[in-house]
Amino acid sequence: MSSGTTRYSRQLAGTLRFTAVDPAFELPQWSVPEFALKVDNGKHRRLLIRPGAIGDFIVSLPAMEALRTEWTEVWCAGQNVPLARFADRAISIAAAGLDRLGFLPAEDVTERLRSFDSIISWYGANNSAFQALTLDTLKLNITFLPALPEGDRHALEFYRKQATGLGGHDVARSPRLACPQVPRTFAAIHPFASSARKQVPMQVFEAAAERLAQTMPVFWLRGPEDQLAKAIHIADLYDLGCRLAGARVLVGNDSGITHLAAAVRTPVLALFGEANPRHWAPRGPAVAANVRYILQVK
Repeated sequence: MSSGTTRYSRQLAGTLRFTAVDPAFELPQWSVPEFALKVDNGKHRRLLIRPGAIGDFIVSLPAMEALRTEWTEVWCAGQNVPLARFADRAISIAAAGLDRLGFLPAEDVTERLRSFDSIISWYGANNSAFQALTLDTLKLNITFLPALPEGDRHALEFYRKQATGLGGHDVARSPRLACPQVPRTFAAIHPFASSARKQVPMQVFEAAAERLAQTMPVFWLRGPEDQLAKAIHIADLYDLGCRLAGARVLVGNDSGITHLAAAVRTPVLALFGEANPRHWAPRGPAVAANVRYILQVK
């Protein structure tokens, strides 16, 4: 076991306290309501185009929610569509055909874009050709915003400032996804991330699971491309979030699933490898109580 693993195990043993529960526990099951599509009644129509991974989308949720108008549509990565609960309609960027614009026949996409009174886009912010097409040729009322945080602020604060600069009010300081209330009875382990540099050694998670298993059931989670026989994969991110709402703690890397757990108010132990938690640590009331446990594991 590495020194980082040993240090983590000792700290975990000294800081986490749980009550034993029935070891026959099973993950709670419930039906997730269908995403509601609302009817446009001639109100101001706004389109928010937000590409990016799970964590990117979640940390920008407060900004997007503050930028809502009377009727709001979101175009985003397909996996993030279930998380756009605040919108009147949400579809994937691929389904919207946006990637065809300027390359393949896209009259349908152009017509759809022109149906909005205003568009705020993190898509194409660094693409001068796309901006010229949408602003100069198509004459769209579109505002481009940088998708990658700049400066030394936390990513959420960066997006909050973007929203307030465009007239957004009451921008929340942490993302929140509302889920059915269920008892918190198990621990969740998610040892994966989008890149190797974001992942701490698997032994760290094994040590955490061993400790937690003394007092509660432990479930391992994985993404669609991850390989771990004992882990389960839940494709719908809102469904996964609501299941995580029943966890007493999630232990994870700097990953979108860690942000998802924080957004449903699950206590989070977020472990960072080379990434900077100052910029990307999950935000939420339950995370604030555990922020001192964020470690730099070499």
